[in-house]
Amino acid sequence: MKKTTLLALTFALFTGTSWAHTIQNGAPLPSVKVAEHGELTLNGDDIVYQAWQTEQLPGKVRVIQAIAGRSSAKEMNAPLMEAITAADFDDSRYQTTTIINQDDAIWGTGGFVKSSAEDSKRDFSWSSIVLDENGSVAQAWRLKEESSLIAVLDDQGTVRFVKEGKLSPDEVNQVISLVTQLVNQ
Repeated sequence: MKKTTLLALTFALFTGTSWAHTIQNGAPLPSVKVAEHGELTLNGDDIVYQAWQTEQLPGKVRVIQAIAGRSSAKEMNAPLMEAITAADFDDSRYQTTTIINQDDAIWGTGGFVKSSAEDSKRDFSWSSIVLDENGSVAQAWRLKEESSLIAVLDDQGTVRFVKEGKLSPDEVNQVISLVTQLVNQ
């Protein structure tokens, strides 16, 4: 009887932790490369895709937004993105990097997700947008499906804030304050 209870408890503990993301404050992001699609760049009005990896991130303060390829995930932290736009951070010191998990899109909408990412790159050319066709980032970081993760990195690439899910208004203010502090160092 005790073995069964212990086994069930152990399974429950490991199952719960397997869903937690792997990003830790005070550490760099877990290394991952996106080879299928990748970072969108502009060549005139044409979109060109190139491989992207986390090792490219140091050098600027960044807000990383890793989202499922669903409008509900994009809207989850839209207030933060609006606050970042309003803050008008110096783009020589700051950049937003949005990683879109096309593998976590509603069935049949992958083409719309890709088209929307391309339109966003044209509208916000200074932002870094990564289209992850196979969900490599979500797998490496163990992100929840249909969700959004926000991480703040300092210019050395160290995580200074991380949260998966919708940020509260206080957390939005916390992120903006932290980014302001890091950009002005």
